[in-house]
Amino acid sequence: MKKYAIIVAGGSGVRMGTTVPKQFLLLHGRAVLWYTLQTFLSAYEDMLVMLVLPAEHLEMGRALVDSMVTGRVQIVTGGATRFHSVQNGCRVIAGAGADPRRAEESVIFVHDGVRCLLSKGLVQRCHDQAVQLGSAIPVISSRDSVRLVEGEGSQVIDRSRVRLVQTPQTFLSHLLLPAYEVEYNEAFTDDAQVVEAAGHAVQLIEGETNNIKITMPEDLVIAGYWLKEGLMAKRD
Repeated sequence: MKKYAIIVAGGSGVRMGTTVPKQFLLLHGRAVLWYTLQTFLSAYEDMLVMLVLPAEHLEMGRALVDSMVTGRVQIVTGGATRFHSVQNGCRVIAGAGADPRRAEESVIFVHDGVRCLLSKGLVQRCHDQAVQLGSAIPVISSRDSVRLVEGEGSQVIDRSRVRLVQTPQTFLSHLLLPAYEVEYNEAFTDDAQVVEAAGHAVQLIEGETNNIKITMPEDLVIAGYWLKEGLMAKRD
């Protein structure tokens, strides 16, 4: 069964306070995105990656991919939203003009490019569950108390029932590709919602606490520390 990863890297440096897009910021001399790509490429020798980038960042992406000396990464131009970027990646996988319902079955990972600390083990576990159950949505438990705001008040939610959602959200292609042929809905916040809206249940899997999304400057410091200490190698 073929394996594809749609890596969505459409971030900017606004919240990081930099002019460099956050996916291209350096961690120990390499771009954040390099670590993400390397994990997927090393997880399976037959993994093919669709790297989805904004039009203005395509050249930076090409330079990064060229430095990795791999023929398994294809750069795809992103869309106006994350939904449209993933949709563009799905359409490349399905093939121009192809009916996604007739495409060869495959496993498709959808991952945020700035979640650069995931392990190969997580990628492989998501793959295996998706093959068996159709999907694998990595989640972790909440360590904090949780409250639901309603109007001017709020109420406590049992945190043992709350899960924080991560990526790579992983699906068999016959579920994901047709699901992404719908019109954009601003209520969609992740791929699991898109697949659920198409009438399919999704299956959760245990994620990793260090699979953080680099958004703020402190996230970059934390990621740098974990990489320096070699925690990712120990997890493998």
